[in-house]
Amino acid sequence: MKHKTRYKIAVSDASEISHCAKNIKKISREIGEEIARQDCILITGATTGVPYFAAKGCKGVGGISIGFSPAASEAAHLKVYKLPIDCFDVMVYTGFDYTGRNLLMTRAADAIVVCCGRMGTLNEFTIAFEDRKPIGVLEGSMGTANLIKILTRRPHRRGAKIIYDPDPKALIQKLIRVISEKKKGDSKS
Repeated sequence: MKHKTRYKIAVSDASEISHCAKNIKKISREIGEEIARQDCILITGATTGVPYFAAKGCKGVGGISIGFSPAASEAAHLKVYKLPIDCFDVMVYTGFDYTGRNLLMTRAADAIVVCCGRMGTLNEFTIAFEDRKPIGVLEGSMGTANLIKILTRRPHRRGAKIIYDPDPKALIQKLIRVISEKKKGDSKS
C-alpha cells in the first residue's frame, strides 16, 4: 500500500486580534477549514486569536490540528500561559517558551500562512523565509501580513517563495501547489 503524504501547514498569527481586520475570526476559521478540506494538517502555536480560530475551523470540518505549546506540560500550558487545549488532536509541549516554540513549530511545517500577526509572527516568518519554506500571506488582514512585501523587497539572499492572496481559500490552494512543486524538486536533488 502506497503512503500518501499529508502536508503540514502552520498558521502563524496574532494571538491578540484587536489590530487585525474586522472579520479576522471568520477569515481564520476559513483558513483552518480549507487546510482540512485540502487534506492537510494544521499546525499552530497552540495559542489564542487567529491560530485558535483556525484550529476551530479545522476541527469543525473534521481536520487534524497539532498545537506546539511554549509550555513544558499541560498544567503549565493552562495555568502559566493560560492557553487553550480544546481544539487540538495532538499537543507538543516544547518547554522552550515562545521563541523556542516558534522555531520548532515552523521547522515542523511544510509551509506557513501569515494572516495579520505581530512580533511573534514576524519571528516565525523570518524562520520560514531563511529555511526557504513556502509562505502564504493573506493580503488585507493587517498587522505583520501588511509589512511582508516591504520587508522582502531587498533581501540580501534568496529566501522562500511567498504567495499573496486576499482570499483564504485561494491562498491555501496556491500554497499547496507551491509545496507540491517544492517537494518534487527536493526529491530530485
